[in-house]
Amino acid sequence: MSAARVALGMLELHLPEVGSLKGKRQILKGLKDKVKNRFDVSIAEVDHHDSWQRATLAVACVSHDSRHANEVVDKALDFVEASVEGDGYVIDRTVEIR
Repeated sequence: MSAARVALGMLELHLPEVGSLKGKRQILKGLKDKVKNRFDVSIAEVDHHDSWQRATLAVACVSHDSRHANEVVDKALDFVEASVEGDGYVIDRTVEIR
């Protein structure tokens, strides 16, 4: 039996056009729903909960193959980056395999 592999991607976003926590939550909720449905990953806001214009999202994928998990997370992060264009931009991006 092979061990499961987990890829964890983190994106720190700056959303300069957002004027309230409610506005930020609306953007993130729609984005998280799209990412979950499209890539079958777990995604959550993990930092900057009380900041209007910043958010850190974590995306996780569990697989028997670390290369597959990494590819899925990379594609999900690329999708998030493309989706926030116009509303904001990525400050930092990391991916880790365990």
